[in-house]
Amino acid sequence: MKTGMAGKSRDSYALKFAFLAVCFIAVFIVSFCVGRFGVNPFDGLSEQERLVVLRLRLPRVLCAALVGAALSVSGAAYQGIFRNPMASPDILGASTGAGFGASVAILAGGDSALITATAFVFGLFAVGLVFLVVRASKSGSALALVISGVMISSLFSSGTSFVKLVSDVENELPAITYWLMGSFASVKMKDVCFAGFFIAAGLVPIFLLRWRIGILTLSDDEARSVGVEAGRLRLSVIFFATLATSASVSVSGMIGWVGLAIPHISRLVFGEDYRKIIPSSALAGSTLLMLTDDICRSAVASEIPIGILTSLIGAPLFIYLIITGGRGNEC
Repeated sequence: MKTGMAGKSRDSYALKFAFLAVCFIAVFIVSFCVGRFGVNPFDGLSEQERLVVLRLRLPRVLCAALVGAALSVSGAAYQGIFRNPMASPDILGASTGAGFGASVAILAGGDSALITATAFVFGLFAVGLVFLVVRASKSGSALALVISGVMISSLFSSGTSFVKLVSDVENELPAITYWLMGSFASVKMKDVCFAGFFIAAGLVPIFLLRWRIGILTLSDDEARSVGVEAGRLRLSVIFFATLATSASVSVSGMIGWVGLAIPHISRLVFGEDYRKIIPSSALAGSTLLMLTDDICRSAVASEIPIGILTSLIGAPLFIYLIITGGRGNEC
């Protein structure tokens, strides 16, 4: 009887995952066709349309897929290791650190490559500061990490506000503000290669460790009883998730809510098993961010920053989590 139920559960997961994969492929293909300059693949592509697809939309679509997967998987990993359903990729300050770094680079007149590199470095630096604070306090608990992350995030947010205050209101301030709202409008293939390398370096280990992340939802003593060193594993997952998050924010700007919303949707559909949550979050996050970006660049004449639309999706979910107390599906 139990074997039959397990087989039925596996079949159900396979069917749901296959449907999610089909949605990902469909949105990926459609994303090349929509925009202010429409492309009809069935009539054959003109030289101008090929340039639009290869030089503008290909890096943009690839970057949206990579960033969506990175933020969603990082959010799922953080929620598991901190046993906190409200955790998101910016819980340890990676996003706010990257935002501060990008703001400083824009204020200094840096080009897109310098802005990307500075944002990436400061994202890692912010999380490094969190660990220094925790180490100085001689407390290695998950709660100490979260509290330190909130404090460091507040520090870098204040720094970003100061940079905006002293920036030129004609050029620098609008550029900083637009970057902080998130966009794929200026993404080039070199940005995709840069982010893709570090995102892969972060997501592949998380994918391989996904069954252990589920064990971290237990207490440290229970995890140790099944042969898992919780503290060491937690630090490893944090490092890889931070790497993926910092790389994502460095090329896309600050895109909120995806890392919070998608893991919960995956949990409601696929259950509490992190062997299923991690891959499904990657596909769902990629699909959602590509679809959201399609709307951003085709809904109105002037492009909408993607962070605005992701907030419109995430805020109602946050209200739902408050009402239900963040309870997931227990299936």
